Amino acid sequence: MTLPGTAGADDTGTRAGQSVPQDAGAAGAAGAAGAAGAGDAAAGGRAVAPGVVEAAPAEGQQGEGRDPLTDDELERAEKIALSRQLFRSSESVDGARGPQPLGVDLAEPEADEAGRPDAPRRADVTFYDYRDDTLVTRTVDLGTGEVVSTGTQHGVQPPLSRAEKAEAAGLLIADPLGSGLKADYKDATGKALTSADQLQLSGAVYRAAPGAQPAVLDRCGEHRCVRLFPKIKNGPWVDARSLVIDLSARKVARLGR
Repeated sequence: MTLPGTAGADDTGTRAGQSVPQDAGAAGAAGAAGAAGAGDAAAGGRAVAPGVVEAAPAEGQQGEGRDPLTDDELERAEKIALSRQLFRSSESVDGARGPQPLGVDLAEPEADEAGRPDAPRRADVTFYDYRDDTLVTRTVDLGTGEVVSTGTQHGVQPPLSRAEKAEAAGLLIADPLGSGLKADYKDATGKALTSADQLQLSGAVYRAAPGAQPAVLDRCGEHRCVRLFPKIKNGPWVDARSLVIDLSARKVARLGR
């Protein structure tokens, strides 16, 4: 079963424009020049200066105040937050060493810092440790380059990262319950679906509700579980709402109808 394909999921495709014959372009340029000349004449012979497009300002390495984090700050904050100890003791979504990065956000100022132009600039860096299903938040002082606080939480499920959605799709494709997805892809494209890279992926965290799912999914919420909304690139959506992928247990299950 497929959903309407008129809407995109993070569509980035563009339409190719028609080429213009060289002589037509020359004629167009000549026409434009004539029109410009007529305009100059109408303006008393005064030439009009050509328009200038100003280049975007270069992004600084360090933002100021409540400015959004710069690319340099984002990269630096994650490096500072990922200590050697955290890297060695944690696990990412695909089972590799190190926690799964989720995001970096500008931290809120302390109560006594609000409105101060010289307030410390901090970033909250979040990771998910699949080794023991822990959300780790580390706050980094971008001025001193130090981690100023670390918090851990269980049962907290922030939005999914792109890597997590891709891993969930890979697990679904490899599972017998993914046969419908693969059949729809084959019907739409004539090709076999073998990789998450062939799909555009949206997804949402799934939390277990008493009696609403098979027992294998009862720990969703404590575990990190996903409902995927896959879309065939340049094609329709595929309805996979009845399937849930438990990323922590690396299992796929179908919800009751």
